[in-house]
Amino acid sequence: MELDGPLQVELLAAALRANTSDVGAFMEALAAKLKGALPDQTVIIRHNALFSRDHSVKEIVVAFGEQQYTLRHEKQGQPLVAAHATRVRGIVLKTESIPVPQWIHEIAVNLAQEAAQSVQTRSALEQFLL
Repeated sequence: MELDGPLQVELLAAALRANTSDVGAFMEALAAKLKGALPDQTVIIRHNALFSRDHSVKEIVVAFGEQQYTLRHEKQGQPLVAAHATRVRGIVLKTESIPVPQWIHEIAVNLAQEAAQSVQTRSALEQFLL
């Protein structure tokens, strides 16, 4: 699948936005897609309360070089919280909250850049879009 840059970014962003009406299902699907596309750059944190059956995705952290993107879902009924951070040598220097649509767009841009540089990531993204 060969697409030019802007079209590829928009297609990736649309795939990331799919099914945002059910936040729990959205977080699960997004976590699986990002972990599949970028296994070494994605960390999934799950709810792990004692005696709880709820092991849903609480947080997704994706790193692109010095840039780190976090998407959190604390509790049912609460909105998603998105953030962007800059890390240098593993130390977070600056974190800012950003709107979820901006988070999705920035992740899509970075995914497209990764796909342009890596055959493995490109292959994973093709599966991501199917």
